[in-house]
Amino acid sequence: MDVKSKVFVVTGGGNGIGRELVMLLLQKGARVAAVDISEKALQETVNLAGSQKDRLSTHVVNITDRAAVEALPAAVMAAHQAVDGLINCAGIIQKFVNFKELDYAEIDRVIDVNLYGTLFMTKVFLPYLMTRPEANITNVSSMGGFLPVPGQLLYGASKAAVKLFTEGLNSEMAGTNVHVTIVFPGAIATNIAQNSGAHIDTGKSRPEKTMKTTPANVAAEVIVKGIERNSYRVLVGSDAKMMDFLSRLAPKQAAGFINKAMGSLLQ
Repeated sequence: MDVKSKVFVVTGGGNGIGRELVMLLLQKGARVAAVDISEKALQETVNLAGSQKDRLSTHVVNITDRAAVEALPAAVMAAHQAVDGLINCAGIIQKFVNFKELDYAEIDRVIDVNLYGTLFMTKVFLPYLMTRPEANITNVSSMGGFLPVPGQLLYGASKAAVKLFTEGLNSEMAGTNVHVTIVFPGAIATNIAQNSGAHIDTGKSRPEKTMKTTPANVAAEVIVKGIERNSYRVLVGSDAKMMDFLSRLAPKQAAGFINKAMGSLLQ
C-alpha cells in the first residue's frame, strides 16, 4: 500500500511510537488524523510537524469512551473527506506488581485502553475503510503477548487478546480491499511507564538499564514499511524476534527464562 496521499488515523499520536508514526506518515505525503487523550501532547505533535501541519488534524478522544469514539469518524471525515488507514497504537502498561496485588480499577484501565480501545476504533472505522480502493488496519500488540513478563501479566494478556483479534480480523477481511497487520514491538525507547502511571523504582538494579532498546522513530519506520508491504506480521527489534522464536520453540522453558532474567521488574 502506497501511503502517499492516503489518510491515516493514528491513536496515541501525542507520544512515543504513535507520534513518530504521525511524523513519518506526514513526511511520506500522507494526511493524518492524530488521536490522543492529551490535548497538550497533541499540540506538541502539531508543533513538531512544522510546515506539514496543514495535512494534520488532531482529535482529543478517550478511546475507552465508546460514545466519544463513535463520534470520531464524522470529525475525521470533515477534516479529510476519507479514511484509508487506521493504526491502533495507543496503549499503557500496568504497575509492576503481581496480578494478586492489582486492584480492579487498574485491571479495568489496562483492559479498557489496550483491548477495548482497539476494538472500538476498529469497529467504527471499518465501514469507512471498506469503501476505499485499498485500506489498512494496523494493531500494535507487544512481545509481551508472546511470553509473560514479570509484573506485566495483565498487560501481556491484553496484548495477547489484541494479537488474536487482529489475526482473526485478517481472516475475516481476506479477499477484501482491507489489509490487516499485527505489530509486535520489543523494548522501545519511549515514556510508556511514565505515561501509564507505572512507577519504576530507579534505585533497584533493573534489566532495562542494560537492555537494548529500539528508538521510537526506528520502530515507526519498521511499522510503516510493514504497512507498505501489506505484511501480516511485523516484529520490531531483535528482542521481539527472539521472544517470538522462543515462544514457539519451548514456551514453558522460555517463560521461566524471562521470569528469572526480568524478575527485578517487580516492585
